[in-house]
Amino acid sequence: MSYLGTPDESPLYEAERSARGYVPNYLRVLALRPEVYDAWLRLAEEVRAGMDLRRYELVTLTAARSLGSSYCGLAHAAVLLERFYDGTELRSIMTDHRDAGLAPVDVAVMDFADRVARDPTGVTEGDVAVLRGHGLADADILQIVLAACLRRFFSGVLSAVGAVPDPVFDGLPADVRAALGVTGEAATPAEAGGA
Repeated sequence: MSYLGTPDESPLYEAERSARGYVPNYLRVLALRPEVYDAWLRLAEEVRAGMDLRRYELVTLTAARSLGSSYCGLAHAAVLLERFYDGTELRSIMTDHRDAGLAPVDVAVMDFADRVARDPTGVTEGDVAVLRGHGLADADILQIVLAACLRRFFSGVLSAVGAVPDPVFDGLPADVRAALGVTGEAATPAEAGGA
């Protein structure tokens, strides 16, 4: 489940078990620093509250894919499937978002999120101008940057500690999983050596 040891129990676990029915693998790592996890939750909530949820999820999925984070990609693909798209639509978005029937503003947002996630130092005034050309205000553009950089942090932490996706994501369509570089089933915490 991770390269780092995890507590056998944590006060964080019961809340997650109650809310989700399981303890996510990422929480087993972050339980080593519950105050950091709490701060992360507050920051993520503030960033999410500043934009439309569908756009937030598209930006987050794009950033996760750009960063090679299958864990975050699976989690946000699941939200998009549950709330906004059917399997065919999501597969099309993941295959080529530019040819998936999305509105031009969504395509531009995803292109920008990819750029920010891959290389924030490479973002130019021209990249920002494209979004302004689609009617986005500077506050909207900042929200995209915040969401993509938030994913850079969280995906980076999960990748660095070797956290594996939760078994609950095994139920996602095989082609969605494959688009995120995931094959086979996730390891349970016991199989992966975690708590």
